[in-house]
Amino acid sequence: MSQVTDSDPNPLDEIGADPFEIARQAAAEIAQATGVAHHDIALTLGSGWGQAADLMGETTATIPAADITGFSKPALAGHPGTLRSVLLPSGERALVIGARTHFYEGHGVRRVVHSVRAAAATGASIMILTNGAGSIRESWTPGTPVLIRDHINLTAASPLEGATFVDLTDLYSARLRSLAREIDASLGEGVYCQFRGPNYETPAEVQMAKAIGGHLVGMSTALEAIAARESGMEVLGMSLVTNFAAGIQTTPLSHEEVLSTGSAAQGRIGALLASIVGKL
Repeated sequence: MSQVTDSDPNPLDEIGADPFEIARQAAAEIAQATGVAHHDIALTLGSGWGQAADLMGETTATIPAADITGFSKPALAGHPGTLRSVLLPSGERALVIGARTHFYEGHGVRRVVHSVRAAAATGASIMILTNGAGSIRESWTPGTPVLIRDHINLTAASPLEGATFVDLTDLYSARLRSLAREIDASLGEGVYCQFRGPNYETPAEVQMAKAIGGHLVGMSTALEAIAARESGMEVLGMSLVTNFAAGIQTTPLSHEEVLSTGSAAQGRIGALLASIVGKL
């Protein structure tokens, strides 16, 4: 895939910019563009999870995320780069974010977490963060969905600015994890380690992650989860194991493998996530 260059000016990059005011502006634009004044939950759908949006309810509006203040263009051509408003059977509204900005893109943490802050500003009180991840546990084979119980942030960055102290003791909601296990009692849970990327982790780095308590490795989610908690949202995190981590897997790692595993699993995990959303 060819890279897309995001050269457009972004208000989040301006000196003195208030990221929360920009998030409120984005939320107002989302409301106007979708015709929906309030969303109840928000979902960021990572590798393999996209089909959930089609299964959880009726999509009433789809808009290019880059048309909304503060959002960046997709890093890779072919990524959806959209925001969808979905009417759930319960009558509630879900905002589906198909426009994740990764830390490795080099735009700064504010842009990484802007979608979460904008979702909170639309009224969403629950944030569901999904990703594709490498497994350190050999029992979690590619195609396995895993609940995130906790994370280790290895990016050396935080979305919190200044003297902002946020308790992360129960960042990943025990209530939501329990609800997910009501849908699928076989779901395991573990600790997700976010690395900076975009290179895959070395075998030594994977062993370090294991030694400090990690079970999954990837390049997203932790920074977003911190921002969601700062905004007062309840967080559910889920990983799809797309490969064994370096040194556990004996063959070379590749993005093609991640996409292939996600494609093969998307029907099953999409239905799982849609069922979870249906119980919220």
